[in-house]
Amino acid sequence: MNSKATQWLARAGRWGRWLENTFLTLLLSGLIVLASAQILLRNVFSIGLVWGDGLVRLMVLWLALLGAIAASRENKQIKIDLLSHSLSEPLQRAARITTDLFTAIVTGLLAWHSWRFVQDARLFGDTLLNDWPAWVFQLILPIGFGLICYRYAVRALQQFPGMHR
Repeated sequence: MNSKATQWLARAGRWGRWLENTFLTLLLSGLIVLASAQILLRNVFSIGLVWGDGLVRLMVLWLALLGAIAASRENKQIKIDLLSHSLSEPLQRAARITTDLFTAIVTGLLAWHSWRFVQDARLFGDTLLNDWPAWVFQLILPIGFGLICYRYAVRALQQFPGMHR
């Protein structure tokens, strides 16, 4: 790969990382503010935002998936690793390829089925938060699982001998 393409990919990677981190930070901050406001309004003034609880649930969903995307970016997801440290290097590589491919397949299936779910929500006219189309908020599901699938598929392919890291 030539240096211009490499530089462009590095810049796109930094930009994507910054965008993910910024969105995670803003979403978490908004969630904390909204949940705190709901608690304060209920306990002090005996009122609340009608749409507040629904939005908090959606923000938790988005935060969970964005956190999973960030974890997949850093290869920091939860792992149960009992044997790999006792395997030889070729077997460790085979184990990493197997687990990365398995993760890519599972998240690919989740992306596909969540895409079908979003299509159904759009077709049936499901709404959330006082008549907003539900499918708009649910798009994080296929997008998030699709990004995780992509990252693990690429990571698995990079493990094969002769592939560029």
